[in-house]
Amino acid sequence: MIDQIQQRILEEVADLHGVPEGAYNIRANGQMAGRNTTANIEIISKTEVSGIDICIHPGTKHESVHIPVVLSESGMKDMVYNDFYIGEDSDVVIVAGCGIHNCGDQDSQHDGIHRFYVGKNAKVKYVEKHYGEGDGNGKRILNPVTEVYMEEGSSMEMEMVQIKGVDSTDRKTKAELAQGAKLVVRERLMTHGNQYAVSDYVVDLNGADASADVVSRSVAKDSSYQKFDSRIVGNAPCSGHTECDAIIMGDARIVAVPQLEANNIDAALIHEAAIGKIAGEQIVKLMTLGLTEEEAEAQIVNGFLK
Repeated sequence: MIDQIQQRILEEVADLHGVPEGAYNIRANGQMAGRNTTANIEIISKTEVSGIDICIHPGTKHESVHIPVVLSESGMKDMVYNDFYIGEDSDVVIVAGCGIHNCGDQDSQHDGIHRFYVGKNAKVKYVEKHYGEGDGNGKRILNPVTEVYMEEGSSMEMEMVQIKGVDSTDRKTKAELAQGAKLVVRERLMTHGNQYAVSDYVVDLNGADASADVVSRSVAKDSSYQKFDSRIVGNAPCSGHTECDAIIMGDARIVAVPQLEANNIDAALIHEAAIGKIAGEQIVKLMTLGLTEEEAEAQIVNGFLK
């Protein structure tokens, strides 16, 4: 059963205001709290380790899978291995995410390893949101690992969001793309207080006409620390772009490390990085419209992270 705290967290990380339509697997404090499968999507518990296999049949169109995780016990340490087998010619939405409510003195932590095997000409949208709350001294820690293996002509759009309450996160993402495969990553991140966030992306473009576009927009406040490390490797005639665009505030620190590796004469690779503070004239302009300085800052940050 899901209690009120867990339900509120589910709303934050997966936009769930009740039982979702389609296939789902809800995990709460290390245990399965609900599951549903459909004719085209199977969810099977692993036997040797904690986690699930999600099998999406070839040709499945316009269906969704929700696999949120919630932790509401202080001191809880949770680790899962989830594998997604996405059949060729399918078109699906996968919504993951983890929320931690910690009002105690012990650290709460969730580590998830997600592996995606995307079949030929399949299309996937993947949304992963991280959220933390609670007034305890214990930390809220999330360390996701994502591996993506894309077959010919497949495409995947990944939306990675973390904008509140997570004290420490170390995100590792790697992808391997075959001929004509297309990967788009949009990361949105905000840190405050003494929070720590590292994002590490490695994308191997192995097939002709493969493409990747990895973009991060982030805001670092107070004394928080962020590092964005993105490496695109062109092993064939391909195209790749990676970009970090960040706003720094207070005593925060940001490190941006975009990297390119071309191993083929027709690998077209581009990187960009920009870190700066909010321009004073932007604040003044909004304050002339009646906003306080704090409200003006919040408005700019919210617009930047949309």
